[in-house]
Amino acid sequence: MEQKGNKHENYEILNLLGYGLSKFDNAFIKEFGFTTKTNFFNYFVEIGIVETGSVVKNRMDLFDPFFPNNGRKGWWQKGDAYIHRKYLIDSLFGNENVKGYSDIVKLYLKENYKIKELFVEVKPIVKSRFKKLQETGLEAELYFMNNFNEISAFNNGILEDARLYGDGYDFQINVNESSYLAEVKGIREKKGKFRLTEKEFLMASEYKNDYIITLVLNMNDLPTFLTIENPINNLKFEERIIKSKETKEYHLSKDIC
Repeated sequence: MEQKGNKHENYEILNLLGYGLSKFDNAFIKEFGFTTKTNFFNYFVEIGIVETGSVVKNRMDLFDPFFPNNGRKGWWQKGDAYIHRKYLIDSLFGNENVKGYSDIVKLYLKENYKIKELFVEVKPIVKSRFKKLQETGLEAELYFMNNFNEISAFNNGILEDARLYGDGYDFQINVNESSYLAEVKGIREKKGKFRLTEKEFLMASEYKNDYIITLVLNMNDLPTFLTIENPINNLKFEERIIKSKETKEYHLSKDIC
């Protein structure tokens, strides 16, 4: 099974499995028709997702410290090192009961691994959240929201979420009498590139040192922050024209009243 760095080839489904096993314990495996965890682990060997059942067990161990009610310590020695993986799943599916959550995992298996024997029926809003699961940006933003006080410039600050406004920054951080605009970018590896939209570039040009790019690096393993103040002045960007695809709209042929 291919593994790049510390990221398993089937990283996303393993996180979903680990979360479900830790949060719901045996009730989770029963939703898949199994009575023992060993058989459940081996099922994912049979369908080619892991080479050994221990890989699934290890992912359960990773999540166990975040669900103390299951009675297992898991990899408690690592503390909150991997909690960013829980943040993402919590934000999308944290309110689901064991059946609802199991159906989400089955949906992932059907759509990504073509496992036909699984029956699943989920609500439209769950499918919408499901599409967000693999977005690096959302995972990085959630990590930032839960850990921004670790960044010296934002320490003791108050976070205001601006993502819905689409004005070229994700958050405003108010620190004493100062306000900073934070644009968060996620990078899976320890280094990489990112881009700015036109709105982000214009806001960064206008607010200069008060506009801070916050990179969440190494998201495949143990995330770290790298902040860049006044990115237009301190980094080199190349302008590229992106041609948008044409989209359809449907208009009423006559007044409704």
